[in-house]
Amino acid sequence: MDALRTGLNDWLTAINAVIWHDSVLYIVLAVGLLFTIWSGFCQYHALTHGVRVITGAYDDARDPGAINHFQALSAALSATVGLGNIGGVAVAIALGGPGAVFWMWVVGLAGMALKTTEVTLSMLFRRTDNPDEPSGGPMWVIDDGLRQRSPKLAWLGRTLGVLFCITLLISTITGGNMFQAWNVGVVTEESFGVPQPIVGVILAVLVGLVILGGIKRIGAFAGAIVPAMCGMYLIAALYVLGHTIGEVPGILRLIVVSAFNPAEASGAFVGGTFGMAVLWGMKRALFSCEAGQGSSPIAHCAAKTTEPVREGVVAGLEPFIDTIVVCTLTSLVVLSSGAWNRDGEAALVTPPGFVAVEPGVWDLPDTPLPPKRPESLAISGSDWRLGDNVFLLARYGAVDVGSGTDLRRVTGTVVRVDTHGPDDTNGPDEGDRLAVTWAPVGAPGGPLAVAPTLHTTEVYKDYVGAALTSHAFDRVSPGLGKWMVAIASWLFAVSTMISWAYYGEQGMVYMAGRRSVLPYKIFYCVSIVVACAGVITTEEELDNITAVGTGIMLWVNIPIMLLFGGVTMTAYRGYFARLRAGEFPVRPHQPRP
Repeated sequence: MDALRTGLNDWLTAINAVIWHDSVLYIVLAVGLLFTIWSGFCQYHALTHGVRVITGAYDDARDPGAINHFQALSAALSATVGLGNIGGVAVAIALGGPGAVFWMWVVGLAGMALKTTEVTLSMLFRRTDNPDEPSGGPMWVIDDGLRQRSPKLAWLGRTLGVLFCITLLISTITGGNMFQAWNVGVVTEESFGVPQPIVGVILAVLVGLVILGGIKRIGAFAGAIVPAMCGMYLIAALYVLGHTIGEVPGILRLIVVSAFNPAEASGAFVGGTFGMAVLWGMKRALFSCEAGQGSSPIAHCAAKTTEPVREGVVAGLEPFIDTIVVCTLTSLVVLSSGAWNRDGEAALVTPPGFVAVEPGVWDLPDTPLPPKRPESLAISGSDWRLGDNVFLLARYGAVDVGSGTDLRRVTGTVVRVDTHGPDDTNGPDEGDRLAVTWAPVGAPGGPLAVAPTLHTTEVYKDYVGAALTSHAFDRVSPGLGKWMVAIASWLFAVSTMISWAYYGEQGMVYMAGRRSVLPYKIFYCVSIVVACAGVITTEEELDNITAVGTGIMLWVNIPIMLLFGGVTMTAYRGYFARLRAGEFPVRPHQPRP
């Protein structure tokens, strides 16, 4: 089983190396800049006219659709504002450094144009045969669009539509569902000791109760939960920044400078090249705001309106809220608290030496683990626990292409050492001590000429993803991160899983009709339980699967946007010409709060 998992992971890694090549990210950014200029900087209209639309100033209950503009935006945001904003940002900083945040901002601004364009396009081709259950998305755009241009291209449109739906379902089950459930399971077990399988069952029940009610219940749920969860996270982040306000100007400068001149290795941060900053900043921003993937238009196509561009402008607010606001808050918390380049929790008394186990592979003997330092103990609230993941920093003698230094992590797991010897049958007791068993290390691409050497004797707790953000909050106010990130993870994850369930449902409707919806929903809930049942062992494995789905979605959706870009921009300019001419007076009723 392990060999099969390793082989699959290696295969997915090879595929991702192609579909997520650096040039793909630059192409997506270039397309965003193209539509920014083509639309006359639609970001401005999103932040002005879009805000007025979601207040209900142009709502008409007679318009076709199932939910209002605000609920449509909330449903789409509930899919984008998720654990990527908490954990994904931390991963980007840990691997790419502070400069990754700058490239998140760039993608966020370009993403506003991408969202406006793709949603407007899907609204132009949405189907409202049943006004209470409209259908729309890139699959309908390419299907109907090519058929309208030439009946001979109908087969190609259907084929591309099915291909998009297949990639949509991959992303739905992995990134929109299992990734969220797995992270919540890890955070909950880490913080409160609740076993992951129990977490999976609870999540499956909660999600099932909402998605069985259809888009109207999803819209109502999202409209209530999204403002609450964003407000809660905003207050907690501002509380932390209030305590570290003196660091913020320097951190903002560091973000901009590091975007072009990467930050040096310090503490737990092993360094990051310019390429890593760009790659991780853009990749995590695209994963977070989903710009250009074609998923958000599915939610927006349920909105009550007769004006496609109006909903497109509303959609432009998504990347701003998701990336420019929420992701930036997380970034400032992680950076200003010092969590990204923190010191170790303890120092080894007797540093071990590397031992060759085979050519090019080295190992460290099991090492006694000293207690945490008092200051580290005060932050975490507990000493080392069995199963904790830790790491040391070692010098390999060869520069790593990712970090730009010869520093790399040597990972290990905290275990118990039986001080009574192998014949003891009484089990562990207080006389036993903790130690670390280390994973073997090797040099990719060939044997090392010399053995690695320890850089320092510092032992670092390995905080992955959302756990690093939680630790950042705890460094300012011990205990805050544990509760805030745990609650936010639940809210963000559940809301994301609910909206992505609807995305996958629409993909199934396109391919197999509405008779497939109930079996799909049952499978969706079962996959939540599977994600928390120990089948997935590392974040890297799940990220590999997720990256395939989102990457291919970009490959399919971006050409669709370019192919019908002229149609979209004509509608966009026509709408604002009519708006300036006074054709859309504000409704006489009071706007929604």
